[in-house]
Amino acid sequence: MGLGKGSPEYWVSVVKPGRILYEMGGVSETVARAAISIAASKMPIRSQFIRLEI
Repeated sequence: MGLGKGSPEYWVSVVKPGRILYEMGGVSETVARAAISIAASKMPIRSQFIRLEI
């Protein structure tokens, strides 16, 4: 019995334990920044917007 994960096709980013990662797609960067800004104001932790170019 395997672990059921399958083989990864590629790695995008390393996320350390204890960090939260939100990913958005299908919207413009302006809309994404506005959405994350609104969500970040409701969370009791520091947040940072990172743009990945693929």
